[in-house]
Amino acid sequence: MTQVTAMFVMFILYGVLPAAGLYLGYRGIKKVTAPKMLEYKAMPQLGYIPEKSLPTEVKTLLDKINQKGEKLRVIYGDTNNDGKIDDTDTVTETYIMIQNLMDKHIPQAVADYRRLHDLDGQRADTTKIKHSGVTGKEALLEVLNTVDRQFDDLLDASYHQDGQKLLVTNRYLQQRFDAPTTGSNTARASDIVINEQALSDKNESQV
Repeated sequence: MTQVTAMFVMFILYGVLPAAGLYLGYRGIKKVTAPKMLEYKAMPQLGYIPEKSLPTEVKTLLDKINQKGEKLRVIYGDTNNDGKIDDTDTVTETYIMIQNLMDKHIPQAVADYRRLHDLDGQRADTTKIKHSGVTGKEALLEVLNTVDRQFDDLLDASYHQDGQKLLVTNRYLQQRFDAPTTGSNTARASDIVINEQALSDKNESQV
């Protein structure tokens, strides 16, 4: 082994490898100690929120709204039922309302509460807002509960609307396929009566 090769090996062993170990260790510790972040895919404007900055009741409601909103966005946004929301779909007022709630009003309400919480978490959960009977936490819960109930109503309306379509389709098909059958049976019955009358007339003539 030449002197240059030995120096290169020493550089790798005592320079690069320890530095890499320290860096990976630092990244690992930072990842383990970093606060858990919340993410709501149907409401990307919320961004990543530290789990500790929101009460359990708020997180539970946001999870429900996130799931329901994702379903409603497809139901009311994919009007041509091609599996995607694009320029070929018809924009409805209901879809715009859902989008505004998820993209604007909910993120704004959460941001307002987080500012209160960051200023004084205890106060935001216990102190009544001036000229009201609710705390910052209760005010946010009222907003989210209102949205959650509205989303339930929209899901319920969609269920019954699509159910009515199925009932109408079934009635149409029954009328479409039963009508020829009924007409055919009536025709066969008429043929039998005519044939019996013809036989009777023939017998009388022979007598």
